[in-house]
Formats: sequence, structure tokens, C-alpha cells
Amino acid sequence: MTGIQSLLLGALQGVAEFLPISSSGHLVLLRQLMNLAEVPLLYDVVLHVSTLIVVIIVFRGKIGSVFSSIWRAARSAAAPEDRENLRLALYILIATVVTGVLGFGLSRFESLFFNRPRLVSLLFLVTALFLLSTLLRRGRRDYIQIGFLGAVIVGLAQGVAVLPGISRAGITISVALLLGLDRQRAGEFSFLIAIPAILGAALLQVREVGALLDIVDPVTLLVGFAASFLIGLLSLILLLRLVRKGRLAVFSIYLIPLGAISFILL
Repeated sequence: MTGIQSLLLGALQGVAEFLPISSSGHLVLLRQLMNLAEVPLLYDVVLHVSTLIVVIIVFRGKIGSVFSSIWRAARSAAAPEDRENLRLALYILIATVVTGVLGFGLSRFESLFFNRPRLVSLLFLVTALFLLSTLLRRGRRDYIQIGFLGAVIVGLAQGVAVLPGISRAGITISVALLLGLDRQRAGEFSFLIAIPAILGAALLQVREVGALLDIVDPVTLLVGFAASFLIGLLSLILLLRLVRKGRLAVFSIYLIPLGAISFILL
């Protein structure tokens, strides 16, 4: 892998991880075009870690607020305003467990998609349908109102997103909106539950570090990491603005022709 290839893959990850167009699906197509099938899956995880750092930076205020509420509750000093944060923490845990169970089960099929770009093309269309579904409802619920079942359903949606072509951000935000969660919280919840999911994926692939460094030198890897981080930061800020304005479905205009054309050409 060259530095230019790593730069392109990192830039693509930064855009596609946050914009609801499936970063893993685009990485499959780009790797196919670049003939980089020998790169371990850990490379993708490394790029995901860079975008994880972006999530922590953008949502640092909310993350700090949740941990403060948990700390006060542990000291039996929780205030009434801590109730929603404590419920959010519980739902993040529930969604994470559900994601882990389903994602682990589906992960055995993940490699099949990396070698079959046509299947990825079909899943682009599935993502587009979920994005279009957000036009049907405008949620107004908070974290307390979404309920235990809502957290389970969003966790299932995130688990399905292990398949390349299904946008993790796209499907989780769409499902949260369909469940009635308001726009700001839908985007927030989607990325807060991504933190443990990405960390888990990184831990599962860490054993491949040696294989990765045999193919990609550290400088080349750093180039991809930096590109993913910088572009990811801009992309997340843009996405959150679009979600708040109810314009998530606009990305289906891109995904539908992408899925159709890539299915035909690949």
C-alpha cells in the first residue's frame, strides 16, 4: 500500500463513517479498484479508531455529563436532572450488549462481503431505504421515553451494520427517529453507542497488528489515520447539522445510483 492509497482510504473513511453512506462498503469498493485485497481487516479498524477519537471530541460535553451523573448516583447524591443521563447510560449498555451478540454472529459472514462487492451494492440500497424512511416521522421523545425496547432495537440496528454497505450511522439514526427519539438525541445516541462498538472491534482485531505492519508501514498507516481524523471531524459536524434539520434522506440520492451502478459494473 502506498501513501497516496492510504490517504485516499483514510479520507474516504472520514467522510463515509459519519455521513450515512457506509464507510466499510466504500472501503470494499475502493480496495477492489486499488487491488488491495491483501490488506488485513485491522487496517479498517485503525481508521475507525481515528473516527472514534472524533466522536469523543465532539461529544465530550455529553460524555462528561453522563459520567458526572453516574458519579453522583454512586454517591447517592443524584439530582432530578441526572435521571435522563442515567437512563441514557443504561440504554448505551443495553444497546452495546445487543450489538455485541448480533455483531459477533454476523461477523463470520463479513469477509464474504469484502470479496463480493455486488452484495455490498445491494446493501447500499438497503441503507438508502432506511434514510428515506426518516421522512415519515419526526420524533419528539427523550431518552426516558424511548424505553428499554427502543434501546434493544437500536442495538440490533447497529449490529446489522457490521455488514459492509449498511451505514452504521444511517441505520441507527433512522431507527432512532422511527422510534420517536427527537433529532438531536437520535444523532447523539447513534454516536455514543458507537464508542464501545468500535473499541470492541479494535480489540477483536488487535491480534492482526503484526500482519498489518508487514503490509503497511507505520508512516503510511499514520497518513491514513490523520486523513480519517481531520476529514471525519468536518463530516460529523456537517451530519449533525443535517440531522437537526431533518435532511438525512438527502443521502439516498447518492446511495441509490451508487448501489445500482456498482452492482452492474462490479
